[in-house]
Amino acid sequence: MPAYHFCTAANASLLIEQHPDMNTTQTATHAPEQSDALVGNELNFIVGTLVHLSETKPLGTLLDDIISSSCEVLGVERSSLALWDERSGELHFQIATGTTGEFIKSQGIALGVGIAGWVAEHRTSLCIHNCYDDPRFNPEFDKALDFRSESMICAPMIHKGKLIGVIQAINKRGGGVFTQRDIGILEILAMQCAVSIENARLMQLEVDQQALHHELRIAREIQKQLLPSSVNFVTGLDTAATLIPAKQVAGDYYDVLPIDSNTTLFAVCDVSGKSVSAALIVSILSATIRTYIETRTGTFDVRDMVHIVNRVLIATTTSEKFVTAWFGLYEHDTRRLHSINAGHNIIYVHRTETGECIELSAGGFVLGAIELPYDKETVELAPGDRVLWYTDGVPEAMNAHKEQFGDDRMLRCLQSNSHRSSAELVGAIVREVQAFASDAEQSDDITCGVMHVL
Repeated sequence: MPAYHFCTAANASLLIEQHPDMNTTQTATHAPEQSDALVGNELNFIVGTLVHLSETKPLGTLLDDIISSSCEVLGVERSSLALWDERSGELHFQIATGTTGEFIKSQGIALGVGIAGWVAEHRTSLCIHNCYDDPRFNPEFDKALDFRSESMICAPMIHKGKLIGVIQAINKRGGGVFTQRDIGILEILAMQCAVSIENARLMQLEVDQQALHHELRIAREIQKQLLPSSVNFVTGLDTAATLIPAKQVAGDYYDVLPIDSNTTLFAVCDVSGKSVSAALIVSILSATIRTYIETRTGTFDVRDMVHIVNRVLIATTTSEKFVTAWFGLYEHDTRRLHSINAGHNIIYVHRTETGECIELSAGGFVLGAIELPYDKETVELAPGDRVLWYTDGVPEAMNAHKEQFGDDRMLRCLQSNSHRSSAELVGAIVREVQAFASDAEQSDDITCGVMHVL
């Protein structure tokens, strides 16, 4: 929960009475002194205004209130407010009273430029009795707004040493002149406004984060629907798989898809990057593969499918995004596995009879980058053989010392648990990875699957 801060309006009367000469105040010409103290209804009005500005409210509403309150408290024709944007290094006028206020909402002012830029740069107030005699004044705003600025006071809004923006009050109503007391009141308003704006920003950030978390929870639930509820349905195989996201949504994807009564497609993919952008590409992958299967005519061609998936990703993703993938088309009657590795980690076939591990690496370049042909390799499996497929979140899992789990540990775990069921083997590998990483933050999605020929 963010920490909100408040400039206590209850102490405003003391600040006002102690003013009238804030030591940061500078004037273009000396402001007339006014010895009359703020008392009675006037003081109550100012304190009430500060209380009103300290209330929790959306930023847009708060800015409107600041402008209108400044006009009322100081008795001016116009007030404006510019917020400091650290990213652009500019002040941006957010609101101007009047029907044409929208014009200056989008203007950016560099530090040191104009009255507002000077006040922001020097972090001190200004009182200008004749705007057109001051070389810092920019008359273009008056021309655009069909308005003439005669006199102006401008104060910086600063909170905990951080520049928030500047606030301006322009032209005393009835042609009056700004006094030292006016400058003091504006500076007190500026202090409260700085606190209130920061609070509003924190509140908005909290609201946005809650909304984002809600959307990500929905996205995760949708993404779960893309994964098979069970992979252990293929006759003659014992199959298990798991996916553990590093973030709320994953850039990994796997599936086991029946093509016909004699062939089943195994797929595991890893999208570059993480979070939402990667999850969107996962959705494209899943939809493209399933659409190809549903709309194919004739014999299923795994190389043609990979070619189509690659073309779709090239057309629908940016150049910074790519996908590593492995596809294995399994023929039940012959126990042949047709493999295409598209820039993915090596897929291992563990021969139970000999204990050796065969590498499946033939294929081609990553998906989504460039149109190139893909090779296919075929391996004949025997009862007892196991195929281990995974993403780089397994071998590249790191501990607190930045050491990687590595392929060697993964293969030793595969070999030492080869007598177990596929679900037990997958569980053993995941536990080994998690024990190795210990308290280190999971840096990538972890996907692991095993198909065991019965």
